[in-house]
Amino acid sequence: MEQMLQGRVAIVTGSGRGIGRETALLFAREGARVVVSDIDPEPARQTVEEILAAGGEAVYHAGDVTAPGFPESLVERAAQKWGSLHILINNAGFTWDNMVHKMSDQQWDKIIDLHLKAPFRMIRAAAPLFIESAKKEMQLDGKARVRKIVNISSVAGVGGNVGQANYASAKSGIIGLTKTISKEWARYNVQCNCVAFGFIDTRLTQQKEKGISVEVGSEKVALGVPEKVRDGILQLIPAGRAGTAREAANSILFFASPLADYVSGQLLVVAGGLSM
Repeated sequence: MEQMLQGRVAIVTGSGRGIGRETALLFAREGARVVVSDIDPEPARQTVEEILAAGGEAVYHAGDVTAPGFPESLVERAAQKWGSLHILINNAGFTWDNMVHKMSDQQWDKIIDLHLKAPFRMIRAAAPLFIESAKKEMQLDGKARVRKIVNISSVAGVGGNVGQANYASAKSGIIGLTKTISKEWARYNVQCNCVAFGFIDTRLTQQKEKGISVEVGSEKVALGVPEKVRDGILQLIPAGRAGTAREAANSILFFASPLADYVSGQLLVVAGGLSM
């Protein structure tokens, strides 16, 4: 059977671990050439090594998606290596929770920058390889080649969530950005869609007591969910379990594949029946 992403070039942000990693591996198995991007070089390198070992094509470009100039350098990496870009997956992120009345400006700004401003800047940086390429194709062939953007949201962005005013606001905003891009870039045969995940089994949803953290400036931000809260969430999921990163990646593949060439501006909730 023909691979669904054969001949495509894809960027997947946050693809050193979790959903992003599974997405990069899945895309490579489907024939895509993948630019793996993560803030941590070593996990990104490991993802690339696994793709290469399986006979796929990939390179990595480590860095912070919120840093000035990084989106442009990431897109340039794809252009230098393979001369084009067809798929952009805005996946990078983490959570930094607090109640509204205790939340600092730093917590608010960092999460908004990471989950909303960075995807906007990635899309803007991709414009030359998306729009200008499409214009040339339309002049030559009368039709632009299909290109895809998949943004990652959350059920928190649909229904809100206690302790996540920053994250929920950013994930709600990414839905609006998705719908706007789908209208602005439809003429260039670009489909832009959004996946809102529920409780997916990654390091962000592990027991907080395990001590996993990320560094934000001079601070260490603990990742995960307190055990009692985690157990309570799992009880609310009709499917009775957390989703896997591979299951999450499958939904991203749908939007990135030819199966969704006439689907744009849509939000797909992947949450095992959980409703917020």
